[in-house]
Amino acid sequence: MGDKGLDFKHKEVINISDAKRLGYVQDVCADLGTGKITSIIVPGNTNKFMSLFSSNNDIEIPWEKIKCIGEDLILVEI
Repeated sequence: MGDKGLDFKHKEVINISDAKRLGYVQDVCADLGTGKITSIIVPGNTNKFMSLFSSNNDIEIPWEKIKCIGEDLILVEI
């Protein structure tokens, strides 16, 4: 899981604690000093109509919570 050049934006994120599909990676946060990824961000509200009326509910998932990165998905435990 130490690869820095992985394309996360096309991977679906699934929580292994409850098998819930969280959505697709929207953004990646990194430590600029080390170049290591610190977290991934998944949109918290995938309903576009409701997102017009609500604040930003994005889910930031720390790198330590990522359990497995596959070809098409990322398994997390949150």
